[in-house]
Amino acid sequence: MDHKLFGTDGLRGQVNVFPMQPETIIRLGLAAGQYFRNGKKKHRAVIGKDTRLSGYVFETALTSGLCAAGMDVFLVGPMPTPAISFLTKNMRADLGVVISASHNPFQDNGIKFFDREGFKLSDTTEQEISELVSRADTVWDSPQPDAIGRAHKIEDSPGRYIVSLKNSFPTNMTLDGLSIVLDCAHGAAYRVAPLVFQELGAKVIPLGVDPDGLNINSGCGSLHPDGVRQKVLETGADLGIALDGDADRVILVDEKGNILDGDQIMAMCAQDFLDKECLPARTLVATVMSNMALELFMQERGGRLLRTPVGDRYVAEAMRRHGALLGGEQSGHLIFLQYSTTGDGVLAALQVLKIMQEKQRPVSELAGMLELLPQYLVNVPVQRKIPFDQVPQVQKSVQAAEKALKGQGRILLRYSGTETKARVMVEGTDPELVRTLTSDLAQVIQDHVR
Repeated sequence: MDHKLFGTDGLRGQVNVFPMQPETIIRLGLAAGQYFRNGKKKHRAVIGKDTRLSGYVFETALTSGLCAAGMDVFLVGPMPTPAISFLTKNMRADLGVVISASHNPFQDNGIKFFDREGFKLSDTTEQEISELVSRADTVWDSPQPDAIGRAHKIEDSPGRYIVSLKNSFPTNMTLDGLSIVLDCAHGAAYRVAPLVFQELGAKVIPLGVDPDGLNINSGCGSLHPDGVRQKVLETGADLGIALDGDADRVILVDEKGNILDGDQIMAMCAQDFLDKECLPARTLVATVMSNMALELFMQERGGRLLRTPVGDRYVAEAMRRHGALLGGEQSGHLIFLQYSTTGDGVLAALQVLKIMQEKQRPVSELAGMLELLPQYLVNVPVQRKIPFDQVPQVQKSVQAAEKALKGQGRILLRYSGTETKARVMVEGTDPELVRTLTSDLAQVIQDHVR
């Protein structure tokens, strides 16, 4: 096996193709159980999943491996990724596991881990676990027959998570009178998310709440927000909320039908933090994919945008390192560190609704503070992830594109951490030039990266 199993956000791949095979996932359970055991007490792991048909396969495989390694396993069923982060810490578990491929189609699945503090694992920890799984000579420190773990089903986990979300919303405030279109992408939040907004008083118009194991993310959710947009315009709703399959990201739609990405949501929330003087060091954390307009937005307000590699766990790591409270990704992963240790789409939507209620302004006005620069992104399928600096044709094309931008834009080439694709992103002040340069660079990669 390849000693590097983990990508940007855990393991991910097509079901029954390495690494998403039950035999590999059993070994992963053994490895994680052994790694997080210290031999001093009975250990516990929390396992949640989204609504994919294959979730049953990997839930059983992981449970087998973890129990064999001496861990008690608590199964919570379909629950959002951020709920597992919360429950891991809340239940004093040693390990949290989410079975989900996030925004990918049902044919894929994946595994994400959280430590006892509710944070995603570091690259170093993931690599050590990978080596335990991958090496043929791994020696398993198996417990005695009377010390293996048990599996338990936990029935009250949705209620615990709902209460934690509502605790992030002012107790003297409600959502009475607001109408919300909510698309749960037929995913992990299909039960809990509508209840959160309803219990706070909102009228909820639900979409994507009928999972069948095969329809997760299919033409709906944060990757396909047009359905939410149409329903907002049709019903005159105050806000549209589009979650992805594991509900750790969100895309919003304002009352006029404008689609708002993670950068625009971060700008709204950062402005609110700045107004209240509660943004430490006036610092917002985002990734290299965030629009340059967000960087200028922070600079104009005497703040700074700190950039990280793509992945909300890198954002969280930088936030902890620099004492920041707000960070996220353009894709809609938003981290409010005073409430959560990972991206949470429902939590992020609640924070925007709180600002709307406090300021008594529609979201279209709040989002209007950030005017995005033209940005274009193309995904190019590749067979191998050859470093771009080792492909002369790519380097020559990048230099030519940078010259054409005349210092008024950015070019970013990177490989996906979860798919065999190259991401080509260009932004600048001229939309047509940006689109042309992106297409040209994508063609060069397609022709010369084999």
